[in-house]
Amino acid sequence: MSETAYRIHGATGEWEVVIGLEVHAQITTHSKLFSGASTTFGAEPNAQVSLVDAAMPGMLPVPNRECIRQAVRTGMAIDAQINKWSRFDRKNYFYADLPQGYQISQLYHPIVGEGAIEIQLDDKNPENTKTIGVERIHVEQDAGKLMHDQHPTMSYVDLNRSGVALMEIVSRPDMRSPAEAGAYLSKLRTVLRYVGSCDGNMDQGSMRADVNVSVRRPGEPLGTRTETKNVNSVRFVMAVVEQEAKRQVGVIEDGGKIVQETRLYDPDRNETRSMRSKEDAHDYRYFPDPDLLPLVLDDAFVDECRASLPELPDAKRHRYETALGLSPYNAGVLTADVETARWFEHLLAESATKQGKREGEVAKQAANWLTSEFFGALNKLGKDLFSSPIGPEGAAGLLALIGNGTISGSIAKQVLEKMLETGDSADVIVDREGLKQTSDTGAIEAAVDAVLAANADKVEQYRGGKEALFGFFVGQTMKAMQGKGNPGLVNQVLKAKLG
Repeated sequence: MSETAYRIHGATGEWEVVIGLEVHAQITTHSKLFSGASTTFGAEPNAQVSLVDAAMPGMLPVPNRECIRQAVRTGMAIDAQINKWSRFDRKNYFYADLPQGYQISQLYHPIVGEGAIEIQLDDKNPENTKTIGVERIHVEQDAGKLMHDQHPTMSYVDLNRSGVALMEIVSRPDMRSPAEAGAYLSKLRTVLRYVGSCDGNMDQGSMRADVNVSVRRPGEPLGTRTETKNVNSVRFVMAVVEQEAKRQVGVIEDGGKIVQETRLYDPDRNETRSMRSKEDAHDYRYFPDPDLLPLVLDDAFVDECRASLPELPDAKRHRYETALGLSPYNAGVLTADVETARWFEHLLAESATKQGKREGEVAKQAANWLTSEFFGALNKLGKDLFSSPIGPEGAAGLLALIGNGTISGSIAKQVLEKMLETGDSADVIVDREGLKQTSDTGAIEAAVDAVLAANADKVEQYRGGKEALFGFFVGQTMKAMQGKGNPGLVNQVLKAKLG
Protein backbone atom coordinates (compact mmCIF):
# COMPACT_ATOMS: atom_id res chain seq x y z
CA MET A 1 0.00 0.00 0.00
CA SER A 2 1.49 3.33 -1.03
CA GLU A 3 1.12 6.53 0.96
CA THR A 4 -1.56 7.82 -1.42
CA ALA A 5 -3.50 4.56 -1.73
CA TYR A 6 -6.14 5.32 0.93
CA ARG A 7 -8.76 7.88 -0.06
CA ILE A 8 -12.19 8.89 1.19
CA HIS A 9 -14.53 9.07 -1.78
CA GLY A 10 -17.00 11.84 -1.10
CA ALA A 11 -19.81 13.25 -3.21
CA THR A 12 -17.54 15.98 -4.56
CA GLY A 13 -14.37 13.97 -5.14
CA GLU A 14 -11.48 12.38 -3.25
CA TRP A 15 -10.20 13.35 0.20
CA GLU A 16 -6.97 12.50 1.96
CA VAL A 17 -6.87 11.68 5.68
CA VAL A 18 -4.03 12.96 7.88
CA ILE A 19 -3.37 11.19 11.19
CA GLY A 20 -1.20 11.79 14.22
CA LEU A 21 -1.19 9.78 17.46
CA GLU A 22 -0.45 10.87 21.01
CA VAL A 23 0.21 7.63 22.88
CA HIS A 24 0.14 7.56 26.68
CA ALA A 25 2.27 4.67 27.91
CA GLN A 26 2.43 3.80 31.60
CA ILE A 27 6.05 3.42 32.63
CA THR A 28 6.94 0.04 34.10
CA THR A 29 7.90 0.83 37.68
CA HIS A 30 6.84 -0.39 41.11
CA SER A 31 6.03 3.12 42.34
CA LYS A 32 4.59 6.35 40.94
CA LEU A 33 6.35 9.29 39.33
CA PHE A 34 6.60 11.50 42.43
CA SER A 35 5.64 9.19 45.31
CA GLY A 36 6.30 5.73 46.67
CA ALA A 37 2.73 4.48 46.21
CA SER A 38 2.33 1.18 44.37
CA THR A 39 1.33 0.94 40.70
CA THR A 40 0.00 -2.64 40.84
CA PHE A 41 -2.99 -3.14 38.55
CA GLY A 42 -6.35 -4.25 39.95
CA ALA A 43 -6.09 -3.01 43.54
CA GLU A 44 -9.17 -1.93 45.49
CA PRO A 45 -10.16 1.70 44.80
CA ASN A 46 -8.04 4.27 46.65
CA ALA A 47 -5.81 1.56 48.15
CA GLN A 48 -2.64 2.93 46.49
CA VAL A 49 -2.73 6.64 47.27
CA SER A 50 0.04 8.51 49.09
CA LEU A 51 -0.26 11.95 50.68
CA VAL A 52 1.48 13.36 47.59
CA ASP A 53 -1.03 11.70 45.25
CA ALA A 54 -3.92 13.07 47.29
CA ALA A 55 -2.38 16.58 47.20
CA MET A 56 -2.27 17.00 50.96
CA PRO A 57 -0.89 20.43 51.98
CA GLY A 58 2.88 20.64 52.30
CA MET A 59 3.59 17.46 50.33
CA LEU A 60 6.46 17.85 47.85
CA PRO A 61 7.10 15.68 44.76
CA VAL A 62 10.36 13.73 44.42
CA PRO A 63 11.11 12.34 40.91
CA ASN A 64 11.37 8.57 40.56
CA ARG A 65 14.77 7.87 38.99
CA GLU A 66 13.58 4.68 37.30
CA CYS A 67 10.79 6.55 35.49
CA ILE A 68 13.35 8.93 34.02
CA ARG A 69 15.64 6.05 33.09
CA GLN A 70 12.88 4.18 31.26
CA ALA A 71 11.87 7.29 29.30
CA VAL A 72 15.47 7.84 28.19
CA ARG A 73 15.84 4.17 27.16
CA THR A 74 12.63 4.41 25.14
CA GLY A 75 13.93 7.48 23.35
CA MET A 76 17.15 5.69 22.52
CA ALA A 77 15.20 2.74 21.11
CA ILE A 78 13.64 5.00 18.45
CA ASP A 79 16.91 6.86 17.74
CA ALA A 80 15.54 10.05 19.31
CA GLN A 81 17.37 13.07 20.65
CA ILE A 82 17.99 12.72 24.39
CA ASN A 83 17.83 16.08 26.13
CA LYS A 84 20.24 16.12 29.04
CA TRP A 85 18.44 19.19 30.39
CA SER A 86 14.66 19.08 30.75
CA ARG A 87 12.07 20.63 33.02
CA PHE A 88 8.67 19.89 34.54
CA ASP A 89 5.74 22.26 34.04
CA ARG A 90 2.37 22.59 35.69
CA LYS A 91 -0.63 22.12 33.43
CA ASN A 92 -3.49 23.80 35.27
CA TYR A 93 -7.07 22.59 34.99
CA PHE A 94 -9.82 21.45 37.31
CA TYR A 95 -11.27 17.99 37.21
CA ALA A 96 -12.72 15.86 40.00
CA ASP A 97 -10.07 13.15 39.69
CA LEU A 98 -7.14 15.62 39.75
CA PRO A 99 -6.66 16.51 43.45
CA GLN A 100 -3.84 19.02 42.87
CA GLY A 101 -5.81 21.09 40.38
CA TYR A 102 -2.87 20.70 37.98
CA GLN A 103 -0.93 17.97 36.24
CA ILE A 104 2.86 17.89 36.31
CA SER A 105 4.03 17.45 32.72
CA GLN A 106 6.74 18.68 30.32
CA LEU A 107 5.51 21.11 27.67
CA TYR A 108 8.42 23.34 26.77
CA HIS A 109 11.46 21.18 27.54
CA PRO A 110 10.71 17.44 27.13
CA ILE A 111 13.23 14.81 28.11
CA VAL A 112 13.22 13.22 24.61
CA GLY A 113 13.17 15.08 21.31
CA GLU A 114 12.69 13.96 17.71
CA GLY A 115 12.90 10.31 16.71
CA ALA A 116 11.35 7.91 14.21
CA ILE A 117 9.62 4.55 13.93
CA GLU A 118 9.72 2.42 10.78
CA ILE A 119 6.53 0.52 10.02
CA GLN A 120 5.93 -2.33 7.59
CA LEU A 121 3.02 -1.73 5.22
CA ASP A 122 2.77 -5.20 3.69
CA ASP A 123 3.40 -8.53 5.46
CA LYS A 124 4.23 -10.19 2.15
CA ASN A 125 6.70 -7.51 1.10
CA PRO A 126 9.05 -6.59 3.97
CA GLU A 127 10.71 -3.94 1.83
CA ASN A 128 7.47 -1.92 1.70
CA THR A 129 8.07 0.31 4.71
CA LYS A 130 7.43 3.86 5.83
CA THR A 131 9.07 6.02 8.48
CA ILE A 132 6.78 7.81 10.92
CA GLY A 133 8.32 10.75 12.73
CA VAL A 134 8.10 11.09 16.50
CA GLU A 135 8.04 14.70 17.64
CA ARG A 136 8.80 14.16 21.34
CA ILE A 137 8.43 11.98 24.40
CA HIS A 138 7.69 13.72 27.66
CA VAL A 139 7.10 12.38 31.15
CA GLU A 140 3.98 13.30 33.10
CA GLN A 141 1.75 12.06 35.89
CA ASP A 142 -1.61 10.41 35.25
CA ALA A 143 -4.90 11.60 36.73
CA GLY A 144 -7.27 9.44 38.76
CA LYS A 145 -10.42 7.77 37.48
CA LEU A 146 -14.11 8.62 37.81
CA MET A 147 -16.44 5.65 38.30
CA HIS A 148 -19.93 6.42 37.00
CA ASP A 149 -21.66 3.05 37.22
CA GLN A 150 -21.68 2.51 40.99
CA HIS A 151 -24.64 4.75 41.87
CA PRO A 152 -27.51 6.19 39.81
CA THR A 153 -26.96 9.79 40.91
CA MET A 154 -23.31 9.92 41.94
CA SER A 155 -19.82 9.40 40.55
CA TYR A 156 -17.01 8.02 42.68
CA VAL A 157 -13.34 8.92 42.47
CA ASP A 158 -10.56 6.31 42.45
CA LEU A 159 -7.11 7.86 42.89
CA ASN A 160 -5.06 4.68 42.43
CA ARG A 161 -3.87 5.95 39.03
CA SER A 162 -3.26 9.48 40.31
CA GLY A 163 0.45 10.17 39.98
CA VAL A 164 1.26 7.07 37.92
CA ALA A 165 4.15 7.82 35.54
CA LEU A 166 3.30 8.16 31.86
CA MET A 167 5.33 8.70 28.74
CA GLU A 168 3.41 10.73 26.20
CA ILE A 169 4.79 9.75 22.80
CA VAL A 170 3.70 12.29 20.19
CA SER A 171 3.95 11.36 16.51
CA ARG A 172 4.18 13.65 13.53
CA PRO A 173 1.04 13.79 11.34
CA ASP A 174 2.71 11.36 8.94
CA MET A 175 0.08 8.62 8.74
CA ARG A 176 -2.38 8.53 5.85
CA SER A 177 -4.64 5.52 6.44
CA PRO A 178 -6.20 3.40 9.20
CA ALA A 179 -3.73 0.63 8.32
CA GLU A 180 -0.73 2.93 8.81
CA ALA A 181 -2.09 4.13 12.16
CA GLY A 182 -2.59 0.52 13.26
CA ALA A 183 0.88 -0.51 12.08
CA TYR A 184 2.48 2.44 13.90
CA LEU A 185 0.72 1.70 17.19
CA SER A 186 1.54 -2.02 16.94
CA LYS A 187 5.21 -1.32 16.21
CA LEU A 188 5.45 1.21 19.03
CA ARG A 189 3.95 -1.30 21.46
CA THR A 190 6.45 -3.91 20.26
CA VAL A 191 9.36 -1.52 20.88
CA LEU A 192 8.10 -0.61 24.37
CA ARG A 193 7.78 -4.27 25.30
CA TYR A 194 11.27 -5.09 24.03
CA VAL A 195 12.73 -2.19 26.02
CA GLY A 196 10.65 -3.12 29.07
CA SER A 197 9.50 0.47 29.63
CA CYS A 198 5.77 -0.32 29.28
CA ASP A 199 3.85 -3.60 29.30
CA GLY A 200 1.63 -2.39 26.43
CA ASN A 201 -1.53 -3.89 27.96
CA MET A 202 -4.10 -1.65 26.32
CA ASP A 203 -7.02 -3.55 27.85
CA GLN A 204 -5.74 -2.52 31.31
CA GLY A 205 -5.25 1.11 30.34
CA SER A 206 -1.48 1.04 30.57
CA MET A 207 -1.26 2.13 26.93
CA ARG A 208 -3.86 4.26 25.18
CA ALA A 209 -3.94 6.60 22.22
CA ASP A 210 -5.40 10.01 21.46
CA VAL A 211 -6.18 9.96 17.74
CA ASN A 212 -5.82 13.22 15.80
CA VAL A 213 -7.62 13.18 12.44
CA SER A 214 -8.12 15.78 9.73
CA VAL A 215 -9.07 15.61 6.05
CA ARG A 216 -8.03 17.63 3.01
CA ARG A 217 -8.03 17.52 -0.74
CA PRO A 218 -4.84 15.76 -1.91
CA GLY A 219 -2.01 18.29 -1.99
CA GLU A 220 -3.83 21.00 -0.04
CA PRO A 221 -2.78 22.38 3.41
CA LEU A 222 -3.75 20.53 6.56
CA GLY A 223 -7.39 20.74 7.61
CA THR A 224 -8.82 21.35 11.08
CA ARG A 225 -8.22 18.31 13.29
CA THR A 226 -10.21 16.62 16.00
CA GLU A 227 -8.76 14.56 18.84
CA THR A 228 -10.49 11.33 19.91
CA LYS A 229 -9.35 10.54 23.45
CA ASN A 230 -8.24 7.39 25.22
CA VAL A 231 -8.66 4.77 22.50
CA ASN A 232 -7.55 1.46 23.99
CA SER A 233 -6.92 -1.00 21.15
CA VAL A 234 -5.23 -1.08 17.76
CA ARG A 235 -8.49 -2.13 16.13
CA PHE A 236 -10.38 0.77 17.72
CA VAL A 237 -7.72 3.27 16.60
CA MET A 238 -8.16 2.09 13.01
CA ALA A 239 -11.95 2.33 13.38
CA VAL A 240 -11.70 5.88 14.78
CA VAL A 241 -9.61 7.01 11.81
CA GLU A 242 -12.05 5.55 9.31
CA GLN A 243 -15.25 6.78 10.97
CA GLU A 244 -13.97 10.24 11.92
CA ALA A 245 -12.55 10.85 8.43
CA LYS A 246 -15.87 9.91 6.83
CA ARG A 247 -17.75 12.11 9.30
CA GLN A 248 -15.54 15.11 8.57
CA VAL A 249 -15.89 14.69 4.81
CA GLY A 250 -19.66 14.54 5.22
CA VAL A 251 -19.71 17.72 7.33
CA ILE A 252 -17.58 19.68 4.85
CA GLU A 253 -19.46 18.48 1.78
CA ASP A 254 -22.75 19.48 3.45
CA GLY A 255 -21.43 23.03 3.77
CA GLY A 256 -20.35 22.82 7.42
CA LYS A 257 -16.99 23.41 9.10
CA ILE A 258 -14.90 21.11 11.25
CA VAL A 259 -14.54 22.41 14.80
CA GLN A 260 -11.31 21.71 16.67
CA GLU A 261 -12.61 19.61 19.54
CA THR A 262 -12.09 16.59 21.75
CA ARG A 263 -14.21 13.54 20.93
CA LEU A 264 -14.90 10.11 22.39
CA TYR A 265 -15.23 6.79 20.56
CA ASP A 266 -18.24 4.53 21.16
CA PRO A 267 -17.20 1.02 20.03
CA ASP A 268 -20.74 -0.35 20.38
CA ARG A 269 -22.04 2.11 17.79
CA ASN A 270 -18.70 2.47 15.97
CA GLU A 271 -18.94 6.26 16.04
CA THR A 272 -17.22 9.27 17.60
CA ARG A 273 -19.08 11.82 19.74
CA SER A 274 -18.22 15.38 20.69
CA MET A 275 -16.91 15.74 24.25
CA ARG A 276 -15.70 19.34 24.55
CA SER A 277 -14.03 22.09 22.55
CA LYS A 278 -10.31 21.52 22.15
CA GLU A 279 -8.19 23.58 24.48
CA ASP A 280 -5.01 25.31 23.39
CA ALA A 281 -1.81 25.35 25.42
CA HIS A 282 -2.41 28.86 26.76
CA ASP A 283 -5.72 27.72 28.28
CA TYR A 284 -3.80 25.51 30.69
CA ARG A 285 -1.63 28.39 32.01
CA TYR A 286 1.57 26.35 31.85
CA PHE A 287 4.47 27.48 34.02
CA PRO A 288 7.60 25.78 35.43
CA ASP A 289 6.79 23.67 38.48
CA PRO A 290 8.25 25.57 41.46
CA ASP A 291 8.66 22.40 43.55
CA LEU A 292 10.92 20.61 41.06
CA LEU A 293 14.41 21.46 39.88
CA PRO A 294 15.25 20.89 36.20
CA LEU A 295 16.33 17.36 35.30
CA VAL A 296 20.02 17.26 34.42
CA LEU A 297 21.36 13.95 33.09
CA ASP A 298 25.07 13.22 33.34
CA ASP A 299 27.04 11.22 30.78
CA ALA A 300 27.34 8.17 33.04
CA PHE A 301 23.55 7.93 33.42
CA VAL A 302 23.01 8.26 29.66
CA ASP A 303 25.72 5.68 28.92
CA GLU A 304 24.18 3.22 31.38
CA CYS A 305 20.78 3.65 29.74
CA ARG A 306 22.22 2.93 26.31
CA ALA A 307 24.20 -0.08 27.51
CA SER A 308 21.07 -1.58 29.07
CA LEU A 309 19.10 -1.70 25.82
CA PRO A 310 18.32 -5.20 24.50
CA GLU A 311 18.49 -6.29 20.88
CA LEU A 312 15.56 -4.39 19.35
CA PRO A 313 12.92 -5.91 17.02
CA ASP A 314 14.28 -4.59 13.71
CA ALA A 315 17.80 -5.72 14.53
CA LYS A 316 16.57 -9.11 15.72
CA ARG A 317 14.49 -9.63 12.58
CA HIS A 318 17.49 -8.75 10.41
CA ARG A 319 19.66 -11.22 12.33
CA TYR A 320 17.10 -13.99 11.97
CA GLU A 321 17.04 -13.46 8.21
CA THR A 322 20.79 -13.12 7.65
CA ALA A 323 22.42 -15.25 10.35
CA LEU A 324 19.73 -17.93 10.72
CA GLY A 325 18.44 -17.93 7.15
CA LEU A 326 14.77 -17.52 8.08
CA SER A 327 12.24 -16.25 5.58
CA PRO A 328 11.21 -12.60 5.99
CA TYR A 329 7.71 -13.77 6.96
CA ASN A 330 8.91 -16.15 9.69
CA ALA A 331 11.41 -13.60 10.98
CA GLY A 332 8.64 -10.99 11.19
CA VAL A 333 6.23 -13.29 13.02
CA LEU A 334 8.83 -14.46 15.53
CA THR A 335 10.07 -10.97 16.40
CA ALA A 336 6.70 -9.18 16.55
CA ASP A 337 6.46 -9.92 20.27
CA VAL A 338 9.40 -10.04 22.65
CA GLU A 339 8.07 -13.05 24.59
CA THR A 340 7.58 -15.03 21.37
CA ALA A 341 11.16 -14.21 20.34
CA ARG A 342 12.45 -15.41 23.72
CA TRP A 343 10.43 -18.62 23.41
CA PHE A 344 11.83 -19.24 19.94
CA GLU A 345 15.42 -18.63 21.05
CA HIS A 346 14.96 -21.06 23.95
CA LEU A 347 13.59 -23.58 21.42
CA LEU A 348 16.63 -23.01 19.19
CA ALA A 349 19.06 -23.62 22.03
CA GLU A 350 17.26 -26.78 23.16
CA SER A 351 16.94 -28.10 19.60
CA ALA A 352 20.63 -27.57 18.90
CA THR A 353 21.56 -29.42 22.10
CA LYS A 354 19.19 -32.35 21.52
CA GLN A 355 20.19 -32.79 17.87
CA GLY A 356 23.91 -32.15 18.38
CA LYS A 357 23.94 -29.34 15.82
CA ARG A 358 24.55 -25.61 15.67
CA GLU A 359 21.59 -23.29 16.15
CA GLY A 360 21.83 -22.13 12.54
CA GLU A 361 21.40 -25.73 11.35
CA VAL A 362 18.11 -26.24 13.19
CA ALA A 363 16.71 -22.72 12.85
CA LYS A 364 14.66 -23.21 9.68
CA GLN A 365 13.08 -26.43 10.93
CA ALA A 366 12.23 -24.82 14.28
CA ALA A 367 10.85 -21.63 12.72
CA ASN A 368 8.74 -23.46 10.13
CA TRP A 369 7.21 -25.78 12.69
CA LEU A 370 6.59 -23.04 15.21
CA THR A 371 4.91 -20.60 12.81
CA SER A 372 2.84 -23.22 10.97
CA GLU A 373 2.16 -26.43 12.88
CA PHE A 374 2.54 -25.18 16.46
CA PHE A 375 0.66 -21.92 16.01
CA GLY A 376 -1.99 -23.63 13.89
CA ALA A 377 -2.65 -26.35 16.48
CA LEU A 378 -2.75 -23.81 19.30
CA ASN A 379 -5.19 -21.57 17.43
CA LYS A 380 -7.59 -24.49 17.02
CA LEU A 381 -7.58 -24.94 20.80
CA GLY A 382 -7.88 -21.22 21.52
CA LYS A 383 -4.48 -21.19 23.23
CA ASP A 384 -1.18 -19.41 22.72
CA LEU A 385 2.44 -20.34 23.39
CA PHE A 386 2.21 -19.22 26.99
CA SER A 387 -0.96 -21.11 27.92
CA SER A 388 0.21 -24.28 26.18
CA PRO A 389 1.34 -27.41 28.08
CA ILE A 390 4.28 -27.59 25.67
CA GLY A 391 7.32 -25.49 26.52
CA PRO A 392 10.42 -24.94 24.38
CA GLU A 393 12.05 -28.09 25.78
CA GLY A 394 9.05 -30.25 24.88
CA ALA A 395 8.84 -28.75 21.39
CA ALA A 396 12.56 -29.35 20.90
CA GLY A 397 12.03 -32.99 21.86
CA LEU A 398 9.44 -33.38 19.12
CA LEU A 399 11.68 -31.71 16.52
CA ALA A 400 14.55 -33.97 17.53
CA LEU A 401 12.45 -37.06 16.78
CA ILE A 402 11.79 -35.69 13.29
CA GLY A 403 15.44 -34.77 12.83
CA ASN A 404 16.81 -38.20 13.73
CA GLY A 405 14.23 -40.05 11.64
CA THR A 406 12.31 -41.60 14.55
CA ILE A 407 9.03 -40.20 13.20
CA SER A 408 7.94 -38.61 9.93
CA GLY A 409 6.57 -35.10 9.55
CA SER A 410 3.01 -36.36 9.15
CA ILE A 411 3.25 -38.53 12.27
CA ALA A 412 4.76 -35.57 14.12
CA LYS A 413 1.51 -33.63 13.56
CA GLN A 414 -0.41 -36.42 15.29
CA VAL A 415 2.11 -36.46 18.13
CA LEU A 416 1.79 -32.70 18.53
CA GLU A 417 -1.98 -32.96 18.92
CA LYS A 418 -1.57 -35.62 21.61
CA MET A 419 1.08 -33.53 23.41
CA LEU A 420 -1.33 -30.60 23.56
CA GLU A 421 -4.12 -32.89 24.69
CA THR A 422 -2.24 -34.81 27.39
CA GLY A 423 0.83 -32.76 28.26
CA ASP A 424 2.99 -35.86 27.74
CA SER A 425 6.37 -35.63 26.06
CA ALA A 426 6.84 -36.58 22.42
CA ASP A 427 9.01 -39.64 23.08
CA VAL A 428 6.50 -41.03 25.63
CA ILE A 429 3.64 -40.67 23.13
CA VAL A 430 5.65 -42.21 20.27
CA ASP A 431 6.59 -45.25 22.41
CA ARG A 432 3.09 -45.66 23.85
CA GLU A 433 1.30 -45.37 20.50
CA GLY A 434 3.86 -47.35 18.49
CA LEU A 435 4.45 -44.48 16.08
CA LYS A 436 8.12 -44.97 15.28
CA GLN A 437 9.03 -44.60 11.65
CA THR A 438 10.19 -47.76 9.89
CA SER A 439 13.36 -47.79 7.85
CA ASP A 440 13.09 -51.52 7.14
CA THR A 441 13.86 -51.70 3.42
CA GLY A 442 12.13 -55.06 3.07
CA ALA A 443 8.87 -53.78 4.57
CA ILE A 444 9.00 -50.66 2.39
CA GLU A 445 9.68 -52.72 -0.76
CA ALA A 446 6.73 -54.98 0.05
CA ALA A 447 4.42 -51.98 0.47
CA VAL A 448 5.68 -50.43 -2.78
CA ASP A 449 5.20 -53.68 -4.70
CA ALA A 450 1.61 -53.92 -3.44
CA VAL A 451 0.85 -50.31 -4.44
CA LEU A 452 2.35 -50.71 -7.92
CA ALA A 453 0.51 -53.98 -8.49
CA ALA A 454 -2.82 -52.40 -7.49
CA ASN A 455 -2.26 -49.45 -9.84
CA ALA A 456 -0.79 -51.04 -12.95
CA ASP A 457 -2.57 -48.56 -15.24
CA LYS A 458 -0.99 -45.58 -13.45
CA VAL A 459 2.42 -47.28 -13.57
CA GLU A 460 2.06 -47.49 -17.35
CA GLN A 461 1.03 -43.82 -17.53
CA TYR A 462 4.02 -42.82 -15.38
CA ARG A 463 6.44 -44.73 -17.56
CA GLY A 464 4.79 -43.12 -20.56
CA GLY A 465 5.85 -39.69 -19.33
CA LYS A 466 3.24 -38.67 -16.76
CA GLU A 467 5.82 -38.10 -14.01
CA ALA A 468 3.42 -36.10 -11.81
CA LEU A 469 1.99 -39.46 -10.71
CA PHE A 470 5.09 -40.07 -8.60
CA GLY A 471 3.51 -38.14 -5.73
CA PHE A 472 0.45 -40.41 -5.97
CA PHE A 473 2.62 -43.50 -5.48
CA VAL A 474 4.38 -41.92 -2.50
CA GLY A 475 1.06 -41.05 -0.88
CA GLN A 476 -0.37 -44.53 -1.44
CA THR A 477 2.73 -46.19 -0.01
CA MET A 478 2.73 -43.97 3.08
CA LYS A 479 -0.98 -44.66 3.53
CA ALA A 480 -0.37 -48.39 3.31
CA MET A 481 2.32 -48.06 5.99
CA GLN A 482 0.08 -45.89 8.20
CA GLY A 483 2.46 -42.97 7.79
CA LYS A 484 5.35 -44.85 9.41
CA GLY A 485 7.49 -45.38 6.33
CA ASN A 486 10.70 -43.40 6.13
CA PRO A 487 9.85 -40.85 3.39
CA GLY A 488 13.40 -40.79 2.04
CA LEU A 489 13.56 -44.56 1.67
CA VAL A 490 10.04 -44.72 0.22
CA ASN A 491 11.10 -42.24 -2.49
CA GLN A 492 14.30 -44.17 -3.12
CA VAL A 493 12.59 -47.55 -3.49
CA LEU A 494 9.82 -46.14 -5.72
CA LYS A 495 12.31 -44.47 -8.06
CA ALA A 496 14.25 -47.72 -8.39
CA LYS A 497 11.18 -49.86 -9.12
CA LEU A 498 9.46 -47.36 -11.40
CA GLY A 499 12.68 -46.68 -13.29
